[in-house]
Amino acid sequence: MTDSNKTATLTVHGETYELPVHSPTAGPDVIDIRKLYSDAGVFTYDPGFTSTASCDSTITYIDGEKGELLHRGYPIDQLAGKSHFLEVCYLLLYGELPQAKDLEQFETTITRHTMLHEQMQYFYRGFRRDAHPMAIMVGVVGAMSAFYHDSTDVSDPHQREVASHRLIAKMPTIAAWAYKYHIGQPFVYPRNDLDYASNFLRMCFAVPAEEYEVNPILSRAMDRILTLHADHEQNASTSTVRLASSSGANPFACIAAGVACLWGPAHGGANQACLEMLEEIGSVDRIPEYIDRAKDKNDPFRLMGFGHRVYKNFDPRATVMKQSADEVLELLGVENNPKLQVAKALEKQALEDPYFAEKKLFPNVDFYSGIILEAMGFPTSMFTPIFALSRTVGWVSQWKEMIADPQNKIGRPRQLYLGETNRDYVDIENR
Repeated sequence: MTDSNKTATLTVHGETYELPVHSPTAGPDVIDIRKLYSDAGVFTYDPGFTSTASCDSTITYIDGEKGELLHRGYPIDQLAGKSHFLEVCYLLLYGELPQAKDLEQFETTITRHTMLHEQMQYFYRGFRRDAHPMAIMVGVVGAMSAFYHDSTDVSDPHQREVASHRLIAKMPTIAAWAYKYHIGQPFVYPRNDLDYASNFLRMCFAVPAEEYEVNPILSRAMDRILTLHADHEQNASTSTVRLASSSGANPFACIAAGVACLWGPAHGGANQACLEMLEEIGSVDRIPEYIDRAKDKNDPFRLMGFGHRVYKNFDPRATVMKQSADEVLELLGVENNPKLQVAKALEKQALEDPYFAEKKLFPNVDFYSGIILEAMGFPTSMFTPIFALSRTVGWVSQWKEMIADPQNKIGRPRQLYLGETNRDYVDIENR
């Protein structure tokens, strides 16, 4: 909200301008520069938008200095420890924790929307067998608008609600089928008697030749992975969804844009990069060598899965994820998996090293989630699709919030132009 007693004074070319200052419920004050161009004829320059608030929101708050992540005011460690993914989905979508009857209805709605249109099988079969699962997901999510015409009108609140439920419900099936297609196995249909995480695991690992029982420890670990990645404020993929939706694009196109952005290794591929680093290290006896390299400023090697761009102290999600990692590794063991042996030893040695403690380079959520997914049997190519599955509810919540905002207008970032100025065309024979 705006504090009438707070203003910022900006002097441009000798002229002084008073800019209103907004005070949030948490976080730093925000200088409102919306009229800066019309009043002063200048833009601001902020590559990466790291000092720019692109919207106001009531969904998620991050304090990187404190290591705090709140969804609608609730700390992420409490949600991951006491709640479950679909309850967190309800919280993100509607702003409050549900009553028991509301949660039951919501879970029933999501469960009964998990099937994909049967013709979408043919869409999958149009891809090459060696297509990356994320490439398939980008295409299939975008193609949902060709199958579900009754939920693409963003001006209709009911259609927005139906689209939201469909995206959250069908994303596990889309991701699991991308995996099955990638490895050449038949698709497994969802079952209504299983919870969200168990259903996803079964669709990924069941085969027609034998019955598949989901281990509750693995199901709980998957549910925590989904919960801990559900939303993370205005990150790159969420901002992409908001920018796409500002044009009035249908919800499936907007979420497909988010999936595409998440595919980037600097965003959704961090846990995959972590596992690739563990594979490069190769064996426990080489860890001291790589720790020394990580300390060397002249060496390009960096420990992936340690530290975080936003969290300057510790990642609040990592503590909960470590607990799940310990439970999964105790269940499945690490004896026959060199990467997991390296991961456990690297975690121990890095945490005991004063260099990493002083620089606050603690293992983050990507380090532990990568370990869990590797132990479960997922290839690294599936790490980012699972991230997309987790983040869908965050994208949908942010999309719904933006569409309902009467001040919503199409995004149009400005630029600092450094190219040629006006010049005349030269005929080709005279160049």
